[in-house]
Amino acid sequence: MRRHELARMIDHTLLKPEATPEEVGRLCREAREHHFASVCVNPIFVPLAAQLLAGSDVAVCTVVGFPLGATSTAVKVCETELAIAKGATEIDMVIAVGLLKAGQADRVREDIAAVAATCHAGGALLKVIIETALLTDAEKVVACEACKAAGADFVKTSTGFSKGGATVEDVALMRKTVGSQMGVKAAGGIHSYKDAIALIAAGATRIGASRGVAIVEEAAE
Repeated sequence: MRRHELARMIDHTLLKPEATPEEVGRLCREAREHHFASVCVNPIFVPLAAQLLAGSDVAVCTVVGFPLGATSTAVKVCETELAIAKGATEIDMVIAVGLLKAGQADRVREDIAAVAATCHAGGALLKVIIETALLTDAEKVVACEACKAAGADFVKTSTGFSKGGATVEDVALMRKTVGSQMGVKAAGGIHSYKDAIALIAAGATRIGASRGVAIVEEAAE
């Protein structure tokens, strides 16, 4: 895959708690230079990223209910509204993992649907992090079905803050479950061009990575 094609599939990510405005500024400059799909930053940095990326082809993505997914639906909706108002056009939310594991798929779907409606009313995309490392394969299928039924735009593997990240097997299962109409974002532990290409071959249409520059620099011109 050529460099520019791969770059347009990457969410250039900086979500570590100690990230500084200077580091976010560098992230945005790199994203402009390489024409990444988006930068993914914590909510406090959405206004800065929106300012630095104004007029570019790089979207501003942020996270909601992150990293645990255990905040209330009302809080997730409020976070989403504030993020969109400040310039975010893509939202990555975390599901209520504990409710899913308790068999309460309807509550999980309702949680996602509320955020999806808020995103779409504000012209934003919704990616839903199901945190695959904490789920059985059967639970991954239920989570993906809930995302699809709730109107999400993407399913996403991982926060990068749990005990595992994206795997080829999980991406393939997620793609099989949601079909061709939704996006699949692989995130967590993606360090190389080889990693990214394997996940894309398995069905990923977006890659979340903090090493976006290194990944695209390995790609062909």
